[in-house]
Amino acid sequence: MHPEVRQDKPGLCPECGMSLIETRDGVQGTGDKGYDKHAGHKTNIFARKFWISLALTVPVLLYSELPERFFGWKVPVFTGSEYFPLIPGSVIFFYGGLLFLQGAFRELKARLPGMMALIALAITVAYVYSVVVTFLPGYHTLFWELATLITIMLLGHWMEMRAVQGAQGALQELSKLLPDTAEVVRDGRTESISLSELKTGDVVLIRPGSKIPADGIVVEGTAEVNESMITGESAPLDKHLGSKVIAGTVSVGGGALKVEITEIGEQTFLAGVMRLVGQAQASKSRLQLLSDRAAYYLTIVAIIGGAITFFAWMYAGSDMAFAMARVVSVLVIACPHALGLAIPLVASISTSLAARNGFLVRQRSALELAKDIDIVIFDKTGTLTKGEYGVTNIIQNVKIKNQNDNAKFKIEENEILRLAASVDNYSEHFVAKAVVKEAGKRELKLAEVQNFQIMPGQGVRGKIHTNKLENVDMSDKEEVEIMVGGESVVVENHILVPDEIKSKIETLSGQGKTTIYVTAGSQLLGVIALADVIRDESREAVSELKKMGTKVAMLTGDSEKVARWVAGEMGIDEYFARVLPHQKSEKVKTLQSGGFRVAMVGDGINDAPALTQADLGIAIGAGTNVAIESAGIILVKNDPRDVVKIINLSKATYSKMLQNLFWATGYNVVALPLAAGVLVSKGVLLQPAVGAILMSLSTVIVAFNALLLRGKKL
Repeated sequence: MHPEVRQDKPGLCPECGMSLIETRDGVQGTGDKGYDKHAGHKTNIFARKFWISLALTVPVLLYSELPERFFGWKVPVFTGSEYFPLIPGSVIFFYGGLLFLQGAFRELKARLPGMMALIALAITVAYVYSVVVTFLPGYHTLFWELATLITIMLLGHWMEMRAVQGAQGALQELSKLLPDTAEVVRDGRTESISLSELKTGDVVLIRPGSKIPADGIVVEGTAEVNESMITGESAPLDKHLGSKVIAGTVSVGGGALKVEITEIGEQTFLAGVMRLVGQAQASKSRLQLLSDRAAYYLTIVAIIGGAITFFAWMYAGSDMAFAMARVVSVLVIACPHALGLAIPLVASISTSLAARNGFLVRQRSALELAKDIDIVIFDKTGTLTKGEYGVTNIIQNVKIKNQNDNAKFKIEENEILRLAASVDNYSEHFVAKAVVKEAGKRELKLAEVQNFQIMPGQGVRGKIHTNKLENVDMSDKEEVEIMVGGESVVVENHILVPDEIKSKIETLSGQGKTTIYVTAGSQLLGVIALADVIRDESREAVSELKKMGTKVAMLTGDSEKVARWVAGEMGIDEYFARVLPHQKSEKVKTLQSGGFRVAMVGDGINDAPALTQADLGIAIGAGTNVAIESAGIILVKNDPRDVVKIINLSKATYSKMLQNLFWATGYNVVALPLAAGVLVSKGVLLQPAVGAILMSLSTVIVAFNALLLRGKKL
């Protein structure tokens, strides 16, 4: 139950007394059976002890005063029957109660008395007292209270274990994603090998419907791969030559893939996810630390309260059996069982829910803090934008003249783009690649180009046969020279640019866009504008954040005009332009000095200091390992909309934690005085068994309330 406890040899956990489990390769949770928070204390142990204790409780109840009191009949008596409850009562105490006694010993040894110590104290007091008075005439034993108390406690723990293990199954489910074998291609043939035999550099065959055994790169074939179990992306993704694939994902359509393995074992993305989830489940939030502290003090209060209750009733002239029963009731009611479960179970479920929604929580305190964020800072390039140039505008020149008859033509956008891409297709410049990519998106058929040349400082040129032109009348020539480049292309070649187009270019330049001219012979066909493309997901993320009342800021190394345009396009509240890498953390400090709680979202090495400086660091999973290690939360996908999900989950998690804390402590406020007997004169009295039922019921309610978080839609 305390995975943060580690030592270099086998033994028991000093906090809960459970057996420590061996770690493999120094990483917890990567063994053959995966991560098991409750290893050493299996649910079947509590189940078996519960059923045996329940069977033994029946004769104890039959030979108590309860049948005569409630039903007016007595079971047959025999010589020595008054001593009979001692036998099953002792078996229940030493067999059923042993887990609690062992746990109490470990708690006291670690000087951290808690739930187990209280239960052990309650049942020990009841048992010792009952054994002593069994042989003293005139005294009432507490065997039926003891038997029902231990049985109900075992039932409560059994139900808790089932709930906790269900919540903690995230890592076990992740480990099940990997196939047992891999189909390796060797010497033109395939052979099946175990996953442990797979090596970096091996080429594996992935058939439709099969799982991918390790991270790699597609070297042959195309297929659709379902990555939802890792990234949260519901739609299958197309994989082709050069695409990266992730271990544990499934090929769901198309043909077979051949994948060259690049990462195996602990280096795979899936193993990294398992480590991060394990770390998050081992970490504690501030509320959990508070609940742990509260549970400790509640234990002290219970012990002191039990002592006061005993002496108060003895002073009031009550018999010892009644006073002892009140003590046991107080100890049971005050047991911080629900309090100890209230926060960890919610935190565990939220960690698993986060992983299913495409982001990983490295530190639970980070998720807890997300609900209080005042402003989210996004790094522009690669986060809000795609980090690559794309075509944003195409300006048509509607005054193209045929030299023979002065006819006017309006060149279609697609034709301008097609001709530019036909020439740019031979260039390695990043702007040229963006033009070619846009033509590919529009499924434009490129023309053959002759005599391609690079014009240093200007652009590129090439000749295209006139019969390959569409809607461009150059019938007086067999071929026409197409030039694509910057302003120098039109200046050096004395090509006329109409004032209307100049005005549009000036507007686009003011937005920080790059403009290139496309000419045919001595005529201007049009102008193509390019910029770092803003993601549609970014617009949605900014819009949703502002609806939630969270401000949005942007950091960029670009010019003021580029930053101003992007911020205006997206409705960003504040931006910082021309920010050098080492200045990013300073901008975070600037906002923090204004009283803002700041979240920083970034993806590069340059963002690491800012991620660390921010109150909440959120790293894009596609970014560098340095950035990931500097962040409290990691986005598996490069999708800024997941920041909204983080905040929603944080609010939902915090709400569940508060609800559970209220219930776990609130019932004590009401039940403790009743258990002590303050309303006995009014006929209101809580017996130890009733106290055990209430305590167990509160634990079940806390667990059920936490499990409701599983269905939360982010």
